Amino acid sequence: MGLLVAAMGLVALGTAAQMGGGQMAPPMQKPSVVQTTPAHLSVTGVVTQELQLTGADLKALPRTSVTVVDPHDKKSHVYAGVTVEELLKRAGVPTGENLHGKSLALCVVAGAADGYHAVFSIGELDPGIGPGEVLVADTSDGQPLPAGMGPLRLIVPSDKRPARSVHMVQTLTVVSLADAK
Repeated sequence: MGLLVAAMGLVALGTAAQMGGGQMAPPMQKPSVVQTTPAHLSVTGVVTQELQLTGADLKALPRTSVTVVDPHDKKSHVYAGVTVEELLKRAGVPTGENLHGKSLALCVVAGAADGYHAVFSIGELDPGIGPGEVLVADTSDGQPLPAGMGPLRLIVPSDKRPARSVHMVQTLTVVSLADAK
């Protein structure tokens, strides 16, 4: 009986540590602690040119910002970074007018340092087809992202819940479903 109670306590503890989007909070970290891990993002898979980008590389690319309301603190935050569309374009993935036919069977899997993953169809990442821009952000309100959230975070302003706003994003893997059965 004691083992059952202990196991139930661990399950409850794990659930309590879960953050929005199903991701687990890093143990014993305060959200206000500044991120010290260097930023790195890989864009791989069904691409013409694989990308291995550092934080400096991302800062040198065309940047944009989006404002979203955090459902936890009910405050607006301005995130800045590079659009996923821009990254896909640089990796040779069809975008804009070139996005049609078989290329619409592509999807992007965003992977985080903690093992969390979220999937996007290629169409929803292209502002000409989907609801808006998806951002790989490296700052929030002009400051580096806090530990446990960054150094990079995917921001999906069009989602009603931030379940796909992947914290600690490290990979964008392009996958083709054209030949799937």
